[in-house]
Amino acid sequence: MRPAVYSLMSVVFSLTTGEFVIAGILPEVAEGLSVSVSTAGTLVTAYAVGMIVGGPVVTVLTARVARKPLVAGLVVFAVLANLGSAIAPNYPVLLAMRAAAGLVVATFFAVAIATAVATAEAGREAAAVARVALGMNLGIVLGTPIGAVIGQSLGWRATFVAVALSAAIALPLVIRFMPEQPGAVDGSVLGELRVFGDREVWWAIALTALGNIGVVTVFTFIAPLLTDISGFATSTVPVLLLVYGVGAIIGNQVGGRLADRALLPSVAGLLAALACALLLFWLIGGDRTGAAVLTFVIGALAFAIIPGMQTRVVAAAAVAPTLAVAVNASGFQLAAACAGRLGGEVIGDGSGLRSIPLAGAVLTVAGATLAVWLAWRERTRGAAPARAVENR
Repeated sequence: MRPAVYSLMSVVFSLTTGEFVIAGILPEVAEGLSVSVSTAGTLVTAYAVGMIVGGPVVTVLTARVARKPLVAGLVVFAVLANLGSAIAPNYPVLLAMRAAAGLVVATFFAVAIATAVATAEAGREAAAVARVALGMNLGIVLGTPIGAVIGQSLGWRATFVAVALSAAIALPLVIRFMPEQPGAVDGSVLGELRVFGDREVWWAIALTALGNIGVVTVFTFIAPLLTDISGFATSTVPVLLLVYGVGAIIGNQVGGRLADRALLPSVAGLLAALACALLLFWLIGGDRTGAAVLTFVIGALAFAIIPGMQTRVVAAAAVAPTLAVAVNASGFQLAAACAGRLGGEVIGDGSGLRSIPLAGAVLTVAGATLAVWLAWRERTRGAAPARAVENR
């Protein structure tokens, strides 16, 4: 079933590009619509709000729809929302189009991950999740800078047209290779909500939120950290972000393989390593060579934890994995939204920008501690939720 996974990965690439590319064309959007750059930045928030709201709502409303037509419909909606962004006559309409584009993303990611797990060989579920997540990595590393270049050369509207075309080109592949699967539930749609009565689901979602918020906080302020603390020129930041992205691609694949061998122990170990890397950045971030190396390492570890965390959610929510993963994605977006506020509080309390990596390390230690406790609890109870995937 690899063609199905790779076709879904291609759509994830397009959707991720559409999410992150706005950061590269904010000045062009602001000038084109006669608004300030700070106002234009609200477009990022609108997309995140769309994902936060759309994740659970869209997933519940479409729970009885067969997977192939559902995925096709979600892609078509995303294409139309990006085309709507391209032709938006003013800022309020563009804001609405970005929120609309975000509505279907969490549900699509959830269906893609659930499909990857369901079609994977036993013991290879996390590796399948890593293949789908590779589209996210490529969207950040390749799609976002390419979209920014298009916007700077042909205008910001051309960027959204390019995102729409990318998703449209992937659509026939999804229709051709996506396996025929029924909807997530056969009975009442509201019955799927019962999955949230399972504490294991909430523990899995909590692990994702707590394990990621520290590194997301650091990444939110990575540009000023590299320029103001490490002493890099502003023109060097895109290159260092590419280094981060390359690390993310490698880490994502390695993390998937490790999670297939030992899910929670690998997540705990990777989180501990990530906390050490962030702490080291706090200690030697002023050295440019050290900062460059740690940028790669942090990118690798930040994305190495994702396959295991996503697989853990699917395993814990065997009854309704799609809804759980969608809520998990919404929770990640909420954590990302909180990261900016948290980083601002750290900077504003007198600690300064330099303390951001330290704060990220402390938060990541909390995530690692939770992972260790869950692994210990799972072993002592002799009930491993991950087995639900193998016994699906």
